[in-house]
Amino acid sequence: MATQDPSGELAELLVGIQRLLRRRLRRGLTVPRLRGAQVELLRLVAASPGIRVSAAARELYLAGNSVSTLVNQLVAAGLLRRETDPDDRRAARLHTTDEAVARLGAWDARRRTLVGEQYARLPAADRDSIAAALPALRRLAAGLREEGDTP
Repeated sequence: MATQDPSGELAELLVGIQRLLRRRLRRGLTVPRLRGAQVELLRLVAASPGIRVSAAARELYLAGNSVSTLVNQLVAAGLLRRETDPDDRRAARLHTTDEAVARLGAWDARRRTLVGEQYARLPAADRDSIAAALPALRRLAAGLREEGDTP
């Protein structure tokens, strides 16, 4: 039965899908597990090499000291490199290590495989519905991002 306002169900489904993906992907890990915030920071740095800690904090909507703690953890784990900013010696620029790039790549490949297998099991009409909904979901994500950017 359809609800009159599907936004609540959508929010619950998105959270549930993400949780199920994380649980399934953690199985069989041969390396220490990373927390969600650590992975988010690694993804951000991989997408924006040389980003400053302060910019990363703004982008992730986290306090600067929280990001500094994450940076320290990831540097100690050999997944992040901190370099002094040549324009401001007090600031640091962040870069992923080869190990981080490999781990993110392996995680993404496993996630694509897992989702792809489940997607392929759906009836064609369901796959078509999901494909048709992707542009609307991208707009929803963009709206959430834009709203988060306003003070």
